[in-house]
Amino acid sequence: MACMKLGSKTDAFQRQGQAWFCTSGLPSDIVVEVAEMSFHLHKFPLLSRSGVMEKLIAEASEEGEEGCVINPPDIPGGAKTFELVAKFCYGVKLELTSSNVVYLRCAAEHLEMKEEYAEGNLITLAETFLNQVVLRSWKDSLKALQTCDDVLPYAEELNITKRCIESLAAKACTDPNLFGWPVTEHSGPMQSPGGSVLWNGISTGARPKNSSSDWWYDDVCTLSLPLYKRLISVMETRGIKQDIIAGSLTSYAKRYLPGFNRRQGASESSNRLAPVAMGAPPSEEDQKLFLEEIDRLLPIQKGLVPTKILFGLLRTSMILRVSQSCISNLEKRIGMQLDQATVEDLLMPNFSYSMETLYNVDCVQRILEHFIDMDQVSGGASPCAIDDGQLIGSPSLTPVTMVAKLIDGYLAEVAPDVNLKLPKFQALAAAVPDYARPLDDGLYRAIDIYLKSHPWLAESEREQLCRLMDCQKLSLEACTHAAQNERLPLRIVVQVLFFEQLQLRTSIAGCFLVSENLDGSRQLRSGLAGSNEGGGGGGGGGGWATAVRENQVLKVGMDNMRLRVSELEKECTNMRQEIEKLGRVKGSSAWGSVSKKFGFKLKSQMCSAQAESVSNQNTGNGKVEKLKERHGKNKKNSSHIE
Repeated sequence: MACMKLGSKTDAFQRQGQAWFCTSGLPSDIVVEVAEMSFHLHKFPLLSRSGVMEKLIAEASEEGEEGCVINPPDIPGGAKTFELVAKFCYGVKLELTSSNVVYLRCAAEHLEMKEEYAEGNLITLAETFLNQVVLRSWKDSLKALQTCDDVLPYAEELNITKRCIESLAAKACTDPNLFGWPVTEHSGPMQSPGGSVLWNGISTGARPKNSSSDWWYDDVCTLSLPLYKRLISVMETRGIKQDIIAGSLTSYAKRYLPGFNRRQGASESSNRLAPVAMGAPPSEEDQKLFLEEIDRLLPIQKGLVPTKILFGLLRTSMILRVSQSCISNLEKRIGMQLDQATVEDLLMPNFSYSMETLYNVDCVQRILEHFIDMDQVSGGASPCAIDDGQLIGSPSLTPVTMVAKLIDGYLAEVAPDVNLKLPKFQALAAAVPDYARPLDDGLYRAIDIYLKSHPWLAESEREQLCRLMDCQKLSLEACTHAAQNERLPLRIVVQVLFFEQLQLRTSIAGCFLVSENLDGSRQLRSGLAGSNEGGGGGGGGGGWATAVRENQVLKVGMDNMRLRVSELEKECTNMRQEIEKLGRVKGSSAWGSVSKKFGFKLKSQMCSAQAESVSNQNTGNGKVEKLKERHGKNKKNSSHIE
């Protein structure tokens, strides 16, 4: 810390309890009372330096009192500062530092310690030290600004606060690597004029590490909120980047919001300047005002503040019950970058008095709606299609797809809550656009968990819930699980089985086409190899071996598909038989009524026709054409069914 020594005499003051005495050998002729402290001094050293003391001493002498006692009004800095002023008047040694220069400058102005009373008076010395030493250093400027809080009216009048803020803002907006600070001021090693690191005054040749743009974050966290706001405002006028401002605000919020950074260990706290503005934790009301102020200062731009930080601010605002506008602003900020969130971020406890649900589902619903609105404004809501597993749509489809996956995961986490009502679950699931889900496996998982945790739902409610998912967008694995899921309504199970068979038939037909193409290419390669045998056709053996391996892989895949198709056909046959038995009890054609109920026509020979097609596949290449014809007929039947 920079300092300047004033005076030449040794300390001639002694303290006894609440009184200071000058030990110059002469009896004191004046008592100056400042707050609860009494100073037993002499008139001449005081009136020769201070215009105010001269007037007060003259007034006390005119009254003719035997003991001259004066009470100078409201000395900035109190008794401790007046002690330094008195020592200066007596020529006693004292040090000007960044910690006391603001108090001494304000007290000197208040006591009118000008040059007209004595050359080299306290106003001139303090002002010189402030301008030439303190304001040239980041650390000293910061310390001086911290002390302005105690004497703010006087510091404002003398423009000390403004000058300190301007100094800090200029240094924060300048690349520290250009001048070698503030690394050398905090904990970095000394540097030579050439920039290399010095050790015991000897150049080591090593270069100092570059400073990042956040080097000043921890330091400004020691400022009170009003001074911090003014500093940030000046930085913005100087054109500092918005992401740097957002980072500083985040660091400041972590410091003064208890519970906001609860996962941070004590060892991670700053080891730099200790906070002076807030010694004890702020009250709940102060925290509310603080959080609302942080929300107003945060730049409104996507990606400037990490999503986890925004969720932390939102949780804290709900606990403190800040204004609804502040909560709404935070929800909108999160909605702008919801694709960067995780399921853990969304699992916010419900802090309302009603405690209807374990987690705050309504808040997540609002955040999702903000994201959808932003996506539509940016042109990301255009419809898309699924073609051969590829998504076709707008460029912003990827974030929408990520959010859809995120919401499906969140629904699976909150589904076990027995207090979560069906309409609320449906509303959140339906808020995701259809085009955002390339597959409905995640949604199916969430629905299955909800049905398992809410077994009392009526059949109509179960069907209503299952309508949220599209059976055609389920993977084969999901279809296999759904076909055996007893919690699903019968209508949904039949639809799943139907679409699963369609998928398998399409896959088998595709495999046959690939097999035919391979056979044709094999014949072509063998013909070319035969024609080149005389010249140098020794390289045909490798191509033939590759074709054989590919054919073996295809056969294994087709065998697996045949096995699965046969299993599904058995399930379909058993289900048809059970439905027919039920129909006989009721005296009507059950299968016909079921087909009408489900909205499509199913021919009773479907399963048997599929069995024949599978058995015919084993008869060799001569039966392939018949399978293709049956596959074409099944496509026509499926078009009628749909």
